[in-house]
Amino acid sequence: MSTDRHVSASPGVVLVGVDLGLPHFDADLDELAQLAESAGYHVCERVVCKRRARDAALFVGSGKAEEIKALAHATGASEILFDQALSPAQQRNLEREMGMPVNDRILLILDIFAQRARSHEGKLQVDLARLHYLSTRLVRRWSHLERQSGGIGMRGGPGETQIELDRRMIGDAIKRTRERLDKVKKQRQTQRRQRERRGTFNISLVGYTNAGKSSLFNALVKARTYAADQLFATLDTTTRQMYLGDVGRSISLSDTVGFIRDLPHTLVDAFAATLQEARDADLLLHVVDASNPAYPEQMDNVMKVLREIDAADVPQILVFNKLDALPQDKRPAHTLGSMELEGQERARIFVSALSGEGLDTLRTLLATHVADWIETQKPLSDPAVI
Repeated sequence: MSTDRHVSASPGVVLVGVDLGLPHFDADLDELAQLAESAGYHVCERVVCKRRARDAALFVGSGKAEEIKALAHATGASEILFDQALSPAQQRNLEREMGMPVNDRILLILDIFAQRARSHEGKLQVDLARLHYLSTRLVRRWSHLERQSGGIGMRGGPGETQIELDRRMIGDAIKRTRERLDKVKKQRQTQRRQRERRGTFNISLVGYTNAGKSSLFNALVKARTYAADQLFATLDTTTRQMYLGDVGRSISLSDTVGFIRDLPHTLVDAFAATLQEARDADLLLHVVDASNPAYPEQMDNVMKVLREIDAADVPQILVFNKLDALPQDKRPAHTLGSMELEGQERARIFVSALSGEGLDTLRTLLATHVADWIETQKPLSDPAVI
């Protein structure tokens, strides 16, 4: 148990992580702390405990729940955040036990997305994910509606009739939002077909959140996309043209939303239109934070999401970013090489989006891929064939 106390106007939270013996458990709760800070909280205390299995009623058991409650009151926290997903019943029981809001990692990620979405499509995707999450909380936890925003409709009092009304209202809202997203998806498909007719080579940047995708994107296309040292700084896909002098043509480069461990399935589903940019790309730049000791696990999580959206088979270049942050004794002898990932040998390059080191080599590598692609397209552009 560690303390993170400092004077702040932001609401204080106690972070709770339960080690159930599963792999990749974040014993320091560092990522949850980053998520909380990204959402505008300050961390008052971190609590980590071990259990063989989840307690059906309170997840952590009554004794640990009482300890967390006392800790929250002692540190002035106003909310509890769990690193694992809570069932509706566990969430309801914990709130009754502790007398304050109790939320989990999934709702925290959804809240961050709601704060950061800027485009019409991004907002629709967040709304859909939040509505799906909320719909699972209706039957046992109708009072949670009183703390939600999003224009779902009038709220009534407790009772079976009101629960059914809320369920129908949310069901209708989900249907309307899906229809709007379908229209956006069709617009994207039209734009994609136009790019295909123009014979444009499409590259998408993917990677764990805060790996430096947006910084790399800005460095490559000299754009001004928002980039910051925080989780989920970029939510909306941005596409720009990038000229490669070695092949004498422009390519299409897209910056996509970052992935994260235990990314809620509702978000994967809701962001299908945006993530389709990765699935339909000719090449993926899998950006990795070379300075993060946990990068192998982060790469595994990225590949998991890519499999979920049927993009795991798209050719990849592994771009190990933040070379400038590596100590001298950890820097690679050669910036360009290869490594095996999920049974495939893939090109790997070390770069620094901040200092520009390795970017010229990356452009040359991209030009090689584009040149190979052009060779496969020649029959299609041959007037005799057309």
